[in-house]
Amino acid sequence: MKKWNKKILVPIIALVFLVVGSSFKNDFFEIAKQIEIFTTMFKELNMNYVDETNPAELMDAAIKNMLAELDPYTKFMNEQDVEGYKINNTGEYSGIGALVRSYADKLVVVEPYKGYPADKAGLKAGDEIIKIGNIMVADFDDNASELLKGANDTSVDVTFIRQGQTKSASIKREGVEVDAVPFYKMADDKTGYIVLAKFNRKASSQTESAIKDLKGQGAERLILDLRGNPGGLLSEAINVTNLFVPKGELIVTTKSKVKKFNQEYRTKKQPLDTEIPLVVLVNGSSASASEIVSGGLQDLDRAVVVGARSFGKGLVQRPMKLTYGTQLKVTISRYYTPSGRCIQSLDYWNRDNEGNAVRKTEFNTFKTKNGRLVEDGGGVMPDVEIASSKSNALTDAVEQNNLIFDFATNFYYSKKFDAVTDFRLTESDYSAFKQFVSLTNFEFKTTVEKTLEEAINSDNNLLGPKVKQEYKNLLLAINNEKIKALDTYEVEISKKLKDEIIKRYFYRDGLYEYNLGQDDAILTAKALLNNPTKYRNILK
Repeated sequence: MKKWNKKILVPIIALVFLVVGSSFKNDFFEIAKQIEIFTTMFKELNMNYVDETNPAELMDAAIKNMLAELDPYTKFMNEQDVEGYKINNTGEYSGIGALVRSYADKLVVVEPYKGYPADKAGLKAGDEIIKIGNIMVADFDDNASELLKGANDTSVDVTFIRQGQTKSASIKREGVEVDAVPFYKMADDKTGYIVLAKFNRKASSQTESAIKDLKGQGAERLILDLRGNPGGLLSEAINVTNLFVPKGELIVTTKSKVKKFNQEYRTKKQPLDTEIPLVVLVNGSSASASEIVSGGLQDLDRAVVVGARSFGKGLVQRPMKLTYGTQLKVTISRYYTPSGRCIQSLDYWNRDNEGNAVRKTEFNTFKTKNGRLVEDGGGVMPDVEIASSKSNALTDAVEQNNLIFDFATNFYYSKKFDAVTDFRLTESDYSAFKQFVSLTNFEFKTTVEKTLEEAINSDNNLLGPKVKQEYKNLLLAINNEKIKALDTYEVEISKKLKDEIIKRYFYRDGLYEYNLGQDDAILTAKALLNNPTKYRNILK
């Protein structure tokens, strides 16, 4: 039943769940009625449908599709999903030590972690795994990446395609520990630099250890890099903030229709250092817990935020246990920073004609502790913006279509660099990237294109063949301009290309080392911290 039309069940299940969620306190009869209707329908469907059905698979797909109508964070988790959720929060699991992307017929290695089994076995980013043991990925109904996990010291054989050639490898699994702080180092004689990559249970303790070590090496100022950090545990976000602000300080307020979820979260510990000058780096991939930290430190005038506007996720989720080892991860509230702003950017409860969440365009103004003006509704806006850290519809589309990833894969097998200091991305390399994009089915439509296509495909007889042809010519011209727009955003795209390519040669450690001397945001942060007057004036 893998190809079952989910639209049959989704409206019914959605009705049941929405009634349960919204009317539980007011109308018990209606709840019982709707549940009875659904259960009898589901029973009759599975007993009488012309082909064999898989009730578990049918229900799993229907529930997940129904919840997707609410927001992308409210999710039903089966037993495998629950295990993955635990791993993400603890940062520990047993497997091959690689980030993979799942497709219907293959798994693509996105990043092998240095020194872990996949790396030791010779797997590289871009390798397409088509067979695991005796199982073809294309024949496996569930997420095939689960087959890569297993007990320590057990082996798994994989068959993969690299640059058109089929290869195989035997990988011996071992315990994998994902650090919240994968890198820290002195950026100069007085400035410590810390990368905080995720907010798992190790986040605050590893950040604290890094700060102490750097101060021991002479650090008198700090850069905390939250770029690309997707978030994680709310408690750890508060604990990280607590390292820099006094005990008892309000960091987050959550507001919900359920009274018990209306809470204030304050720092509970003595801080590590409330005086050390601090710059926090963010970009469009800094979300959730990253925004709690950066937004809180900004509201309290404890740090200068540098980079680009953050993602804008102001929603809080909580896992709730269901039967048979399953869970519901449900959005329970919105969170508000110390100044009172909610930085949620997308309104999932008001959608456009295509069903997409509407982005907030009108913002409210709030004041930081020192009276500086900040806004809500669109992520955390940095105090100092960096052009190369910004994203837009074009750069996002280039990345989402895996064009940067695929180009980096080809680049790696065409050029060699002995050291990260030798790496250069030349103008000819960027021209090659533009040519690469032009030869692919680049899926990116502007608002103008969507409107024109709708007009062309409409049944409006007022638009004759000549007018429709003019529209088609205009669409072609717009498409050509999109390729030219790669020049307009060369700075932003080149940054993403460099990050992806350098990891292929020198892993993430090499990228962090490279960025210390080349990254615009880090260089700006160092210059700002080396200018105490300018630093203080921003916070005033």
